[in-house]
Amino acid sequence: MLAGVRVSSSRVSRLVSSYWINQSPASRLYTPGLRSVHSSRCVARMASEEAAAQANAHLADSEPPTIFDKIINKQIPASIIYEDDQCLAFRDINPQAPVHFLVIPKDRDGLTRLSKATESQKAILGHLLYVAQHVAKQEKLEPGFRVVINDGPNGCQSVYHLHLHVMGGRQLGWPPG
Repeated sequence: MLAGVRVSSSRVSRLVSSYWINQSPASRLYTPGLRSVHSSRCVARMASEEAAAQANAHLADSEPPTIFDKIINKQIPASIIYEDDQCLAFRDINPQAPVHFLVIPKDRDGLTRLSKATESQKAILGHLLYVAQHVAKQEKLEPGFRVVINDGPNGCQSVYHLHLHVMGGRQLGWPPG
């Protein structure tokens, strides 16, 4: 049910896609999704993330400034929890777990997707993973946490600036997708 009306999942997908196409890129990224269509699952939210990933896929190679570039340049506020000369970690504004933060490289350097990584970027990739575990310890996630990297439209990547999602603070289920 959506606002008291029974709506098929394909109808929700079309509605969400139509909504996202008419939004600016920045609002597409962080507009809260529609809530619960089927019991406690947030199907409409997942459809909106998939729509954003599809809508932004063409940006992967053109590399216009992303919302993450604006966060790095302090043009957009974020809850920053770690920063060094190479990367930045900040809380996700749409957390999927009690603790959910992102780790991003400060210099995108063509690193829009993990699948586009080159041998020359091995050091920054390792540094991002090291920072992910370092901040996870700061956040008291010793019992365990998950690191996720979405890659491309089928991987539901909506921001084409490589980023690691780090989630924890509760028992996470498997399989994730």
